[in-house]
Parts: sequence; C-alpha cells; structure tokens
Amino acid sequence: MNEYNGILPLYKPRGMTSHDCVFRLRKLLHFKKIGHTGTLDPQVDGVLVLCLGRATRVAEFLLDYGKTYQGVIALGTATTTEDASGEITAEQVVEEPIRRTAVETVLASMRGPIEQITPLYSAVKVNGRKLYEYARAGIPVEPPIRHVTIYDLKLLNPIPNYKEQIAFEVSCSKGTYVRTLAKDIGSKLGYPAHLQTLTRIKAGPFPVEACFTFAQIESLVEKDTFQEALRPLEQALSQMEKWTVDGMIEEQIRHGAVLPLPESFDDRPHAVYNSKGQCLAIYQIHPEHSDRIKPVKVLI
Repeated sequence: MNEYNGILPLYKPRGMTSHDCVFRLRKLLHFKKIGHTGTLDPQVDGVLVLCLGRATRVAEFLLDYGKTYQGVIALGTATTTEDASGEITAEQVVEEPIRRTAVETVLASMRGPIEQITPLYSAVKVNGRKLYEYARAGIPVEPPIRHVTIYDLKLLNPIPNYKEQIAFEVSCSKGTYVRTLAKDIGSKLGYPAHLQTLTRIKAGPFPVEACFTFAQIESLVEKDTFQEALRPLEQALSQMEKWTVDGMIEEQIRHGAVLPLPESFDDRPHAVYNSKGQCLAIYQIHPEHSDRIKPVKVLI
C-alpha cells in the first residue's frame, strides 16, 4: 500500500459533502489517513483542502484561515435555509432596479467585524441538539450570535443597476455564514433574499487555480503519479507566524521540550522550522508559564 504525506487542494464539485470527497479519495488511493480542513455545504463547489498522512496533524490549524467566495444573491425570495435548497418563506417583487451606488453602500456597511445570527438550518448545537433538528421538528429555539470579520466585499456585476440578482465576492474569517450574509444584504436593500449559488475560490494559501478535480486525480492514480498533486505541509502553514531554529534547539524540539520564550513570539501559534525549511513543530506560549513556550504539535 502506498504511503502519502502532504496537502491536496481539491476542487469539490456541487452535490457532494466534504465527507463524500474524503470517502471517494480513500477508495481511489486505498489510503485511509485523509482529513479535510473545514466543511463545504453540498451545494457549494470550489476549494476544499485535504490533509493526507503526516499532514493530518496540522488540519486543526488550517481551520483558522480566511476564505474567499464568489456567489450570487437572488433578490425577492427568502428561504428556510437561506440558500436555494430551502423552502420559500417570503416573496416580494423587485419592481424597480436598484442603483449600483445603493448596493455598494450596503456592502460597505458590512465590511469589518459584524454579528451574524446563526442560521436555523445548521449543525451548530444548542443544549446538545443541532439547530437543524429543532428546525425540522418545529421547536422554537434561540440561535446563537456569531462574531465574524468581513475583510472585503465587492460587486462583480458589470452593470449600473440591479434587479433580481447580485453577483459578489467576499473574503471573510472562519465561521462566516455566507448565506446569512446574502440574506442580510437583501434585507438592507429592502427585500427578502437568499444565496443562489456559491463557489469557494480560495482557502488560506490555496487558490482555486491550484486545485485538482477528481478526473485529474483519477488520471494521476492510473499513472501512479498521484504524489505530484500533493503540496508540502510547509505550504499549508505558510500564513502562520514563523520561527527558525538552529541545530541544538532542533534536537530539543524533536523531544518535545518546553523552551524559553523567544523575543519574537506573540500569543499566536508559531510554526517552527529548521535551517533546511522543514517544519518541525507548532509552538505557543505556555498557558501556565508566560516566559516559556510549549509544543502544541511535534511534526517530526
């Protein structure tokens, strides 16, 4: 059996869950140690970052990376799920086109830190039950508030007025519900709305152009060259704070040592490298000793 280690930027097709993608890849490769770095709804396509072998040890850190999406908002119709998969809950005819300046003003108001009401059709738990379980059973529940950050939000439509659809691109922090963002944009424009389509075009350092489709992966597997699709673990950690050490400290890190706090450290996790550019471990400030750092993950 082949042993694979690295990061696979996969182009997830619509209609598949993230778990479906992992399951299919395991069958293709006959290799079980595969995990994903954050789910994509079945109706959303685009970048899904998978970790194989040794790289599964850093999957939890990749969850924190920001994401970029392109999507289309449908004005005039609200749904139970806030996207096209739900049942219609409200309708209003958009009789007059909305001026581009009005749409841009709304988008500008939503950049930066914002609050979102978690959608009822989501897997977030309240009192031990998932929100969608309450929704399906018709049981009233107070959904939690999320604090997220919208780094950028812009129009894609090259027209001066908007009537039934708004195409947009958003860069946002982890935990952002883009379907809720779409619904809220419509509300600020005075109409019910839902997210019609969505594509993730970037996750952390991986753009959609770097992704492999299942057809490409199948071709590589047939040629026994699948390893060419894998990216080094270090590329996945490239957006994390970095600390490079000498040979003596490297040996201590290999044994999981607690170390003195370097001047360059802050309270974020740091990827620790040797002089050859190999990532040795993830370290952070010790929770009980602020003058020391401890390993969160040793990777060698």
